[in-house]
Amino acid sequence: MICDLQKASMWKRISAFLFDLIMLSIVSVLFAWGLSLLLGYDGYQQELNDTYIRYGEAYGVDMRMPLSEYEALDEAGRAMLDEAYAALSADAWALRVYNLLIQLTILIISLSLLLGYLVMEFALPLKLGNGVTLGKKVFGLAVMRSDSVKLSAVGLFIRTVLGKFAIETMIPVIILMMIFWGTIGIVGPIVLIAILAVEIAVMISTRTNAMIHDLLANTVVVDYASQMIFDTYEDMIHYKEKLHAEMAAKQEY
Repeated sequence: MICDLQKASMWKRISAFLFDLIMLSIVSVLFAWGLSLLLGYDGYQQELNDTYIRYGEAYGVDMRMPLSEYEALDEAGRAMLDEAYAALSADAWALRVYNLLIQLTILIISLSLLLGYLVMEFALPLKLGNGVTLGKKVFGLAVMRSDSVKLSAVGLFIRTVLGKFAIETMIPVIILMMIFWGTIGIVGPIVLIAILAVEIAVMISTRTNAMIHDLLANTVVVDYASQMIFDTYEDMIHYKEKLHAEMAAKQEY
């Protein structure tokens, strides 16, 4: 074990990140599936689809056609489709189901990702110790405070929930959903590019190649096999004092 910082190599960090991303995605999808069953998401989706079909049949149009087919319609066809959508928009029940589906989509995605992070990036590293996720365990990495002290549960929670989940995941996810629904315009891509630029700038400019979640929790990813991680700050100070005394004693000779 070495007391000095043994920063993890970038290729190992990337490999561990990709491994953890796959595992997080699997767990989050399972949570999303369970939440959709619990909240009856598929039933509301089917109800909305049936409503589209009913209005489409009433007006003799296909209300689920892609934009390319809509642009190929003649003026009469477009007018009939627009009339069908106007009638659908005036249907209070259909509008309520549509808004409910949007709210459930946001809720399910948010909760499933949060639960995935809590299991794979918080509870599991607490069990394994030293912030070790499955990916970090496979590639021999660990997480510690920048002063070589073990990461506390509070620090790990800040790193995972505030850094990884809230800032690095949910903000981009919400923006992507708003772009998909056409409710944010050019601001969305600009914010996404800004977040990515900040992430890259932080990684390049810091000695430990930190990311936003590392800055928030004051952590660094290290090589587990060679890095000495102390239980407390006092233990670290005592060890360095001991090394200093041994070096001073050798210099006397």
